[in-house]
Amino acid sequence: TFFSKTMMFRSAIIATLLGAAAAFAPSPLNAQRSSALNVSINTSDIKNGLTVEIDGEPYKVLNFSIMKQARGAAKTTVKFKNLMKGNTIENTYRSGEKFETAMIEKKASQFTYVEDNGNHFFMDSETFEEVVVEANICESAVKWIDEGMELNLIYFKGKVIEVQVPNTHVYTVVETEPSLKGNTANAHTKPAILSSGATVTIPGFIEQGSQIKVDTGKAEYLERA
Repeated sequence: TFFSKTMMFRSAIIATLLGAAAAFAPSPLNAQRSSALNVSINTSDIKNGLTVEIDGEPYKVLNFSIMKQARGAAKTTVKFKNLMKGNTIENTYRSGEKFETAMIEKKASQFTYVEDNGNHFFMDSETFEEVVVEANICESAVKWIDEGMELNLIYFKGKVIEVQVPNTHVYTVVETEPSLKGNTANAHTKPAILSSGATVTIPGFIEQGSQIKVDTGKAEYLERA
């Protein structure tokens, strides 16, 4: 029937949208460019990492919870982060309330240098154009941005709203305590400052100058590179 075909089409659009939204979570840089569609969704389609447009600005879903009630429709509480201003908000919605997804674009880029005022400069990996990103936009990612790093810049209406570093990256340990002689186990740990400026906990046997693979989302040591 026409109704069933319409529902199938809507389901296909939502599946495409959520797949695109997943692509905007921190991930390996396996695509030059990708875009999220601007479509209408409701509370049943909410997923962590999804970016919606509220009052003309992009908000990313950080987490959500559904509260079922004995009487009446369930309510969904969503915590959002404003990707332009950096603040977070928490709103509660009735079941079935609608949202508009934000039309955002992800572009592969390479970090080139940073100014004293904190503004970061990147090169678009496709056009080779220079892109300047203000310090406040880089704030959450700055400690993970390494020299020459390939990463993603997230755009909303032509403006960079987020700097997205890879899920994992190989960093150099620039400062840490000397290794304990004969310590080859993971039992002993110590703090280490990485080439990007971030601090992580590493096994005691890792020496200064070593290269290690780090999970940037969890700020955790993974293995020696």
